Amino acid sequence: MKSFTPLRTERLVLRRLSAPDAGDFFRYRSLPEVCAFQPFRPKSVREAAGFIAGIAQEPDIPGTWFQLALCLKEGGGLIGDAGIHFIDADQAEIGYTLAPAFQGRGYATEGAAAMFAWLFRDLKKHRITASVDPENTRSVRLLQRLGMRREAHFVQSIRLNDRWTDDLVFAILREEWEQTISENDILN
Repeated sequence: MKSFTPLRTERLVLRRLSAPDAGDFFRYRSLPEVCAFQPFRPKSVREAAGFIAGIAQEPDIPGTWFQLALCLKEGGGLIGDAGIHFIDADQAEIGYTLAPAFQGRGYATEGAAAMFAWLFRDLKKHRITASVDPENTRSVRLLQRLGMRREAHFVQSIRLNDRWTDDLVFAILREEWEQTISENDILN
């Protein structure tokens, strides 16, 4: 079994999402403003617990999602979660969700930057992607701030909350990230 050591940033600890997180996870993931751009909206704590039980228990297994809890370093409270889809041995896709009270404070940027460093430095990934609804302008700006470039715009390609939505795909290669971190110390 591959081990996972929690990632630490100035303000956050990113650890494996686990069963005791189900209640807090449900509380923010079930809010309409949070799930507006999310395909998964738990209807109960039990469904949230089932989601957590069904995710990969160890990282870097191709074809699986590994879910991280984003917790405040001070106090340890769960403020969001981040998923990593290990597409294959060389590529990963990331996603993130924050409780409304913690949005707009740089936590998603900080957490994503930590995931980039772990994926590129430790796991030696070649490429990281992210998919976002173009109406989620805050997330689009976050991906751009992280140095990702837009690679595709798929028109009405995803059915989400009973409507068809567009999908933007962003990506960054390891060598691009290495250049970005030398220019932008938010990622260092």
